[in-house]
Amino acid sequence: MEQQPQLNDHNKQEYPPMHTAEHLLNATMVKTFGCPRSRNAHIERKKSKCDYILSSCPTAEQIQSIENKVNEVISQNLPVTVEFMTHEQAKAIVDLSKLPADASETLRIIRIGDYDACACIGSHVSNTSEVGNFKIISYDYDEERQTLRLRFKLLRTQ
Repeated sequence: MEQQPQLNDHNKQEYPPMHTAEHLLNATMVKTFGCPRSRNAHIERKKSKCDYILSSCPTAEQIQSIENKVNEVISQNLPVTVEFMTHEQAKAIVDLSKLPADASETLRIIRIGDYDACACIGSHVSNTSEVGNFKIISYDYDEERQTLRLRFKLLRTQ
């Protein structure tokens, strides 16, 4: 019997499709704008929001492009897989700056195909085909804080 690695406790239960969509949005923002992953996120079943540090507000066309790219990745039916590794191994492939100071030595890395890899203890779908259609419902930009807030939801495809 394989021993399960000891991880930190998780304090909430996410809705797996929305939480997986958050990973895809984060990866898309990093790839598109070169910004860090969201530093402030509120992920819920009905609608969610993520904040990104950006030097200027994206255009409406760029916002639409983000939505399109997330949906393109979802449509690729990518596997969502789990790996366990040490901090030392993980730092070569993921940003560890958001880890809490008391993070366990063993990390759980979530991969979405070759599109994203992230240390995460949350709940995810097993394939992007389970996510649904990603829709950005609104956004605003705080000039003073240089922060873009994206609000989004998932539409179930039939």
